[in-house]
Order: sequence, then structure tokens, then C-alpha cells
Amino acid sequence: MYTELSTKSRALYINTNDSHHFNLFCDSLHDHLTEALPLHNHELVIVCIGTDRATGDSLGPLIGYKLKDLKYEKVTLYGSLDEPVHAKNLEEILNTIKNQHSNAFVIAIDACLGSMTNVGCITIGEGSIRPGAGVQKELPPIGHIHITGIVNFSSLMNMVILQNTRLSLVMKMADTIASGIKYCLWRYYK
Repeated sequence: MYTELSTKSRALYINTNDSHHFNLFCDSLHDHLTEALPLHNHELVIVCIGTDRATGDSLGPLIGYKLKDLKYEKVTLYGSLDEPVHAKNLEEILNTIKNQHSNAFVIAIDACLGSMTNVGCITIGEGSIRPGAGVQKELPPIGHIHITGIVNFSSLMNMVILQNTRLSLVMKMADTIASGIKYCLWRYYK
């Protein structure tokens, strides 16, 4: 689901063409985890939002697919290619998180459209995201922090833009984010 950052969020923009993008992403995520997880009983919920029915919106499910084999007792993953989190089940997933992981720290991951100069950037920052806001869907905000991948530029025809997004760019961001999360979780829980 194409997402929109909440007005309260502050985000770091990391260009995937930067030779140090992986290190920048890991350093930022590690800082968020070490600051927040002790306050949440070291429990983490990762919610990967989107659908594989539009290339530009497949970032979340691809990351979920790459993370599906995580084996940490206090880490729960929602959203993958086989079981996506999208507009039709987001509220149900939020209720599950509230009931089963009431004190967990939540990371929301989604694709995003933005300015032409930010296409290819990964954002990571404090605050929730509003999935679907860019395509006029009224859905609840999610996440203590957010990770988004700016997969294409925003226009008056966002749905068409999402359908015509390069898979290579989405995969590059999915690889960076999934590998970064794996590394940071290993580093935190080791």
C-alpha cells in the first residue's frame, strides 16, 4: 500500500546509490532498537505492508518474504508474499498486535512515492505511517518507527505510477532493508 508519512514523523533519507547506504541504514536502525526495545520488554513486531499485485507496492511483502525465517523468541513478523498485510486486513492485524503484543515495539515498513530527487531513497524515522493515504484510503496509522522505500515519484496518477515501477529498484531496496534488519537483530539479540 503506498504510504504517507505522518506529519509528526522525522525521517533520515538514505540514497541506495550511496556507497555507504547499508552502513547508514544499519547504524540508524540499531540506534532506534537499542533506545526503544528495552522500554518494550525487548519485544519487536515488524509489519511489512503492501501487495504483490503492483510492482511499486511489493516492497513490504518482499521484505517479509526475506525475513520469514527469523528465529528470535521476541520478534514477530506480519506481512509476506504469501500472507500480505494490506488495506483489507490492516485493522485486523492491528487488533492482533494490540491483543497479543500489547507492549511490543512496532516497526512499520511500506513503499512510498515521493519527489523525483528522492526516488531510490530509504527512509527510517520516528513516528507512524498512514498506509494507503497516497491513494485516498482512510486507514489507521501504524508503527513506533517507520521504514519506507521511495519507489517512484508522486503524481496525479499514483496507481498507474505504482503499476509502472521498476522491480529492480524495489528489489534493491528490499535487499538492503531485509539484510539490515537481519544484521541489526543479530547484533541486538546476540
